[in-house]
Amino acid sequence: MSERHLAARAEDALNDWLAGRLAGRGWSTRILGYVGYGSPRFARVLGRVVLSRPGDPNHDKAQEHPDGRRGYWAYFTAPLAEVEVAVRVGDASVTAMTDRGGYFDLMVEGHGLSDGWQEATIETDGVVQKVTLQIIGDDVRFGIVSDIDDTCLVTSLPRPMIAAWNSFVLVETARRAVPGMAALYRALRAREPDAPVIYLSTGAWNNEPILRRFLGRHGFPAGPMLLTDWGPTEDSWFRSGQAHKRSTLRRLASEFPQVSWLLVGDDGQNDPKIYEEFTLEQPDHVAGIAIRKLTVTQKVLSHGHPLTHDDVTGRPVRVMVFEGPDGYALHRQLRGAFQFARAATRRQWEQVTPRIDATTLSSAGDRDA
Repeated sequence: MSERHLAARAEDALNDWLAGRLAGRGWSTRILGYVGYGSPRFARVLGRVVLSRPGDPNHDKAQEHPDGRRGYWAYFTAPLAEVEVAVRVGDASVTAMTDRGGYFDLMVEGHGLSDGWQEATIETDGVVQKVTLQIIGDDVRFGIVSDIDDTCLVTSLPRPMIAAWNSFVLVETARRAVPGMAALYRALRAREPDAPVIYLSTGAWNNEPILRRFLGRHGFPAGPMLLTDWGPTEDSWFRSGQAHKRSTLRRLASEFPQVSWLLVGDDGQNDPKIYEEFTLEQPDHVAGIAIRKLTVTQKVLSHGHPLTHDDVTGRPVRVMVFEGPDGYALHRQLRGAFQFARAATRRQWEQVTPRIDATTLSSAGDRDA
């Protein structure tokens, strides 16, 4: 086995030292349970074990800090590595150890739970935490996978200094939602009430409580949030956000083979490329692509040029592609074309409407917007 990366060794040493100091100051073990998901056959339970000051609102999904605490406070944590956690979901239970960042990501089979929102119980060192799960039924045929940064929440990721200010300095209650996106998702859910909404982002798990409060405050539908750890890995300085999104999309396609997903993102980073690649790879699992378009200035700062992703690759995707500056523009396009939401297979989809070249539809969408 190769030696761990220098950055990983340094981070582990810092975390061990910090945990020892904070435990000596009366900080106690806390379980941060994240919203999971599953099917009638399995449940995925995610969370983290950390040392926390009692009553810390940054780790409470429902409670906001009374003075509007700034985002950087979410990164003051001391993870507990190699701690055993026991997870019970319905009739089944499993145990496992946390990883070097204090995280656990467990599959529980044979739980016997019915479709809908359910609960799992997580326990470690006498601490018990309940966490919600969304069990997606086998009859569900349509779902939404949504990016968060600059798709739901204005973070201005193409502009690093503004993004840093919005993420770390701005108080959480002052953060702005992208206009119309919550209404778009609610409208889609009105058509398909059982459709899951899964928020897939390269954001850090540290921000999960803040992001969940933000989504709830602005009327976004509840759903699992799949984030990542920004720290170093065993063999590199940083984790790959693009790899996280690609692997998660493939995993969802494998776990829910009957579901076609509407992939929603923005063109400020790599969403168009990632969604295009996944569509070319597994077209039967993509119902459509909806991209929030940034301004020309934002595109230049992000890509170094003002072109859209389709202009760069020259590989049109043979699914419905919608583009607009906000959720209202996207909804105007989707409202007239969303008969495919109930289509379970590619053959059914083609019976509803003919295939339209992505570039052609995007141009039409621009005129409609």
